[in-house]
Amino acid sequence: MAVTVKIPTQLRAATDGDATASVHGSTVGEVLDALYDRYGELRSRIAEDGGLRRFVNVYVGGEDIRFLDG
Repeated sequence: MAVTVKIPTQLRAATDGDATASVHGSTVGEVLDALYDRYGELRSRIAEDGGLRRFVNVYVGGEDIRFLDG
């Protein structure tokens, strides 16, 4: 499934200035992997110890994924 990811201003240096990215993925993990494949520097900015850094918030349909089941 294709999804559109909004890139915050603070991370756009790692995405060649792109404000959005359209990638394919059925899970948040697949979407992140697709973003990392496209923007190699992004991983070092948001990932840490096999997960996301504490300051990184991910929303699906406007809901913070930390509070969603699954």
